[in-house]
Amino acid sequence: MFVDLAWAMGQPAAGAEGQQGLASFLPLIIIFGIFYFLLIRPQQQKQKKQKEMITNLKKGDKVITVGGIYGTIVAVGSDTFRIKIADEITINVRQQAVSYLQGEVIEED
Repeated sequence: MFVDLAWAMGQPAAGAEGQQGLASFLPLIIIFGIFYFLLIRPQQQKQKKQKEMITNLKKGDKVITVGGIYGTIVAVGSDTFRIKIADEITINVRQQAVSYLQGEVIEED
């Protein structure tokens, strides 16, 4: 009885297995595309904008560090800034420690 049913179903058409394999990966491809456009790409753009801002900083710019210290750049080194935070008080910070320019609009995505 079951043998007749199995013979009646027959073999899948040639190439149907390949289409089935692609169809099973299609949801993963779509999810990766969504993650790319909603998470990865905006983060890359934000990092690019941050790096560009840091490379364009010069003496006299008023900045805010990652730690929340407000100051004015008084010297620019190869990978550090000397920032004046009060009268007669200056500190050295790494370039990556500068978070924002004072007065710049902070855009959160």
